[in-house]
Amino acid sequence: MEIAAYVLLVALVLQYSLLESRIKKIQRRADRIEHKLDLILDHLDIEVVGPDLRRVTALLREGKKVEAIKAYRQLTDAGLKEAKEAVERIDATRG
Repeated sequence: MEIAAYVLLVALVLQYSLLESRIKKIQRRADRIEHKLDLILDHLDIEVVGPDLRRVTALLREGKKVEAIKAYRQLTDAGLKEAKEAVERIDATRG
């Protein structure tokens, strides 16, 4: 039984390593594609306008950080962690 557990553990570590490697490869490819897209947009002189974050800023002014994070998520379809970090950056630059 103990040997089977060790074999399973080794197999899981190897699978995790392979999965992590694939994820890094996909991320690098996505980064290259995003860079190429940025170059194309610059060449065509196209400006990408982000979402209107005035509501988020207003909620931060009122001291409603949780509501600001919720509003940011609704506007951007961001995950909770990403939204929290973004709202904290907005709050820090705000003042």
